[in-house]
Amino acid sequence: MCLRKSFRGYSWRAFLGDFFGGAIAALIALPYGLAMASLMGLPPILGVYTSLITSPICALLGRNPVLIGGTSSATVPFILGAVRLQGISGAAKVCIFAAIFLLIFGQLRLGRHVSKVPHAVLAGFSCGIGGLMIISQLRTIFALSPPPGGWSGTMFRQLVQVAERYREFHWLPAVIAAIVMVISTLIRMRAPRAPGPFIGVGVALAAATIFGWHASEVGAVPLSIPPFAGFTWSPDDVMTVLPAAFGLAFVTSVELLMTSRVVDHFRGRHQLMKKVDADMELGAYGIANLIGGLFAAPTSVGIPARSVANVQCGATTRISNLIHGFLLLVMMTLGATFISRVPLAALAGVTAWMGLRLLDWGTWGRLPKMRPVDALAFVLTALAVLIVNALPAVALGCSLYLIRHVVLRIWTRAPEQVAAATEAASAPEVVPAARVASQPEIGN
Repeated sequence: MCLRKSFRGYSWRAFLGDFFGGAIAALIALPYGLAMASLMGLPPILGVYTSLITSPICALLGRNPVLIGGTSSATVPFILGAVRLQGISGAAKVCIFAAIFLLIFGQLRLGRHVSKVPHAVLAGFSCGIGGLMIISQLRTIFALSPPPGGWSGTMFRQLVQVAERYREFHWLPAVIAAIVMVISTLIRMRAPRAPGPFIGVGVALAAATIFGWHASEVGAVPLSIPPFAGFTWSPDDVMTVLPAAFGLAFVTSVELLMTSRVVDHFRGRHQLMKKVDADMELGAYGIANLIGGLFAAPTSVGIPARSVANVQCGATTRISNLIHGFLLLVMMTLGATFISRVPLAALAGVTAWMGLRLLDWGTWGRLPKMRPVDALAFVLTALAVLIVNALPAVALGCSLYLIRHVVLRIWTRAPEQVAAATEAASAPEVVPAARVASQPEIGN
């Protein structure tokens, strides 16, 4: 039914937008899927299997047609903990149970509550994610090696680590990233519907080849059919993974629906997400992750970088999601030689350019004119995404509105109570007739 609606009035122009959007999303997904799986302690190829397995399912069942899913840094702690305890089978178990929890959340209609997040919090979340995307790519843009103890998990601390190592900057990768960002910006200004990031990556690859620039490349991509994850169940195993699975499902649902709203904003849809759409999105990703979990593929979440890149290249329908999965498979087979030569700095430039687009400069300019609670929620949410994490940031922003609601209720109720007490004190006492009749007569 969803695909049938996508084909109604479908044109070559729409197809080209979907094709280029899916292609740039696949280009971004390939190296970062490998990197995310490595961070989780899994074989790198499993990060790509997440996109290959879940993208067609989400294209068929999901409610946001241009939302592209994949592995996310927010899910790393939960899956990494399971891998350390039980290996790859632990990752499979925690991802399967998280998918079941997503299905339960959808059936309980909990997604519609996430869709009620205030617009200022959503804008702050979008801005924070944009900053996160920029900072996370600085180490690739400047070709920095990991510091002792590794890169920090928080973006603010990671920015400090990058700044402390400014003497080690390599400027050639930065030039490659700058080429992609400049070309993407110019094409965006001249021809908004043209696939700027895709063209930018092509120009950067051509320049690196012609001038013999030596920079880190995507490299060879191993390809094999994913086997079913072999594992056994026991009551102890279930109780061990349940808390992590619930946390993983909760983080996934919040980040998924928040990203979906951000993508809707870039599509020009500024109204609130429909309640049924939010619940069905959780159900779609629950089914997709349940199937992916059988192969120990990490949990799929809506990814802002790929989704916004998809929209910026002109994608409008769920066909782009199918093309994303198909081209990812083609890149790993027929185009492996070509893809292996793409500079990582070029893909980092795409992600950083998308981050700049997400910074929402218009909202920063409107801050003095906004209500104090809206301005504070926007700024604190954006900063909290960088300093702490996405989930606490959203909770912090929403808590400001809760506090405001409670304070207003108290302030409006207090004058009413004082007025009622004053009125009661000034009113003459009315003695009931029965009480007067019962009084004894005094006199004769």
